Amino acid sequence: MSLTSAATLATLDRTGPRRITDLAGIEGVTQPAMTVLVRVMEESGLVERRGDPSDKRVTLVWLTEAGASYVRARRQAGAQAFAGLIDKLTDDEVEALTAALPALLHLAALDSQDQEGPKQ
Repeated sequence: MSLTSAATLATLDRTGPRRITDLAGIEGVTQPAMTVLVRVMEESGLVERRGDPSDKRVTLVWLTEAGASYVRARRQAGAQAFAGLIDKLTDDEVEALTAALPALLHLAALDSQDQEGPKQ
């Protein structure tokens, strides 16, 4: 799976259903490229397209259970890899990482807000 596909699945998991144009902007690809990517992921059973309940003219891309399962498995694998690396750090380095966690969590929250777009 491409990095863009994996990132798109993670975005859908984190932010919920999105328009293809929104996903293209978030992932930094063209709308036609995202359309092709969504089609491939749809054929793989990772996403599905559904009408927007609030505006039937709009089609949203939804994460399927298979897509959510893939995202969870990737996150778990990443967490295990980081845990293995952290085990190799000195106590001082672990302490420095621990001290940096509030700032890192704040950065993640800011990034998430940016990807959600402006509030209505």
